[in-house]
Amino acid sequence: MKRPGLRIHAPAILYFDCVRRCGSFREAARVLNVASSAVNRQILKLEDELGTPLFERLPGGLQLTAAGEVFARHVLTVMQDTERVKSQLDAMKGLRSGHVELATVEGVTVDLLPVAIERMRELYPQVSVGVSIHGSTGIPETIASGNADLGLAFALQRNDNLHQLIRAHLHLGAIMRPDHPLAGAKKLRFATCAAYPLILAKPELSIAHLLAPAIAQAPNWGRPIAETGSVELAKKLTLRGDGIAFQTRIGIEEELEAGKLVHIPIINNGPIMSDLGLYIRAQRALPVAVDAFAQILSAEIERRAQAEQEIIGDLSPAADA
Repeated sequence: MKRPGLRIHAPAILYFDCVRRCGSFREAARVLNVASSAVNRQILKLEDELGTPLFERLPGGLQLTAAGEVFARHVLTVMQDTERVKSQLDAMKGLRSGHVELATVEGVTVDLLPVAIERMRELYPQVSVGVSIHGSTGIPETIASGNADLGLAFALQRNDNLHQLIRAHLHLGAIMRPDHPLAGAKKLRFATCAAYPLILAKPELSIAHLLAPAIAQAPNWGRPIAETGSVELAKKLTLRGDGIAFQTRIGIEEELEAGKLVHIPIINNGPIMSDLGLYIRAQRALPVAVDAFAQILSAEIERRAQAEQEIIGDLSPAADA
């Protein structure tokens, strides 16, 4: 007789996913507001039906087994698809309710993201938005694990777990106060900037990797006055006149408009470009609320990329002729 298929009920899926995220039965029980024994029973039932352990019980907490990793991907798909269906049903009723979780880099939180959230609020007042801040290198795993619906990051490498919704090409530039000796330049090389105090990005930021070839080609120039994983700190140090930092125009919009900072594109055999991309988990069908916010973000990113191109113009060698 053929063995009946595995029956996965919503509580089991919910409990498993919560234990996976929390790393312990006790913490999962607290989050779910149930007894630890109830959570343990659900996991043991799943493991019995699957015929294999889903978690390794280690002194430092729980860790997914190989089978647990496979089952976690199934659970993630089921939970996200359920959210999509609920969102579509809500949309059919005209509620437009839901929640969107975004993993993003720090720079966009200064101006781009507030504008997008405000627009989302105007159109869909019953949709909430959650935001977590990461370096670009940490965002792919956050999306692939289901901890975020959308990811907004600079210069991500190709990743089969992600699908790119939009990509904007933005100039990486030197930022400095308008009274700096280099402030009148149209474009700069890193070696020219290195004659002055510098504020550089730590490796968790894509800026560090984009600038690395130009740094490697520069002569011996000593050490930066500061290295940081925060573009906001780099901006603050620059505003104080402590040195030159490097980033795109995203995150310094207010200071540029007020004339407190200038942004000069960096070149190294041509402009150094940073791609700002919006990402989702590959092959995921988006809930209505997530799709709506993705469209708002995409439109705002495209608008800023076009505005930058109008400001900076053509930096190719032929443009100097």
